[in-house]
Amino acid sequence: MTEYSIHNTQYSIPDADSTKFSNQITSLFGITYPIIQAGMIWCAGWELASAVSNAGGLGLIGSGSMYPDILREHIRKCKAATDKPFGVNVPLLYPDIDQHIDIIIEEGVKIVFTSAGNPKTWTSLLKSHGIKVVHVVSSVKFAIKSADAGVDAVVAEGFEAGGHNGREEITTLVLIPAVRDAIKIPLIAAGGIGSGRSMLAAIALGADGVQVGTRFALSSESSGHPNFKKAILESNEGDTTLTMKALTPVRLLHNKFYKEITEAEKNGATVDELKAILGRGRAKKGMFEGDIENGELEIGQVSGYIKGIMPAGEIVKNIWEEYMASGMALAAKNGF
Repeated sequence: MTEYSIHNTQYSIPDADSTKFSNQITSLFGITYPIIQAGMIWCAGWELASAVSNAGGLGLIGSGSMYPDILREHIRKCKAATDKPFGVNVPLLYPDIDQHIDIIIEEGVKIVFTSAGNPKTWTSLLKSHGIKVVHVVSSVKFAIKSADAGVDAVVAEGFEAGGHNGREEITTLVLIPAVRDAIKIPLIAAGGIGSGRSMLAAIALGADGVQVGTRFALSSESSGHPNFKKAILESNEGDTTLTMKALTPVRLLHNKFYKEITEAEKNGATVDELKAILGRGRAKKGMFEGDIENGELEIGQVSGYIKGIMPAGEIVKNIWEEYMASGMALAAKNGF
């Protein structure tokens, strides 16, 4: 048994290995806990993905920041580091997607999360090779389209999330129950989820599991630059904003680049002018190379309350234990 404190009350919960949990998400992916690590660019390589999978969650390699040969290398290293299921996240707006898909099929990856594009483009091909396909959406409309395209599950991501996001600015609290009512396939909640308490809230709203990004960006195994991690740890609530809606909306940590791009938007900059300011490799410069002032720092609102770096396996364990304890606390509070 593990002792866990919620609101100054101790709860005894079963140890992780002593209880067998199963739901639609754990059964779909063959994992222990319905906790998915987001495939974040410049943070989610094979080390992070394998660590999460080894801990019982589902680790995802973020292919959006990888050339095809680099993706193949990460897949092979991940297979060598874990015998548990893992997947690849494929943002469809990036170049070389056809090569990425070919490599995923050739290397025998069995789980793919797609985002930022039309799920009809690759779902049938991937499923014909026995691959489970999940698509990330930011609205009910696209959740329905994804289900119609034949995906196995949907990630509904509220605008609290870091990185590329929906223009609609629909919060997770509103989005999850709306999507749950609209589709019958398994639903994964994302956006603002970084603890067991927020996981419990997402499950109560109708989700079958959660996808966690920012919390894992601050793990020991995250490939994000130490300067990037330090900036996240020093941030407070209100220090991120969804911006660049005229291009591809992205939630950014406030810095010199953020101020420059938002000022240009306020002054009526054209799309081409915004593209010129953004340039190439801006996210790599900030998140991977550590240029905190001039780089693009993609991170979620939940960064405001994360105050430490720890191994990914401990993050999985802590989220699950807090989820279990929070459920017990809620039941006790309401006299169940």
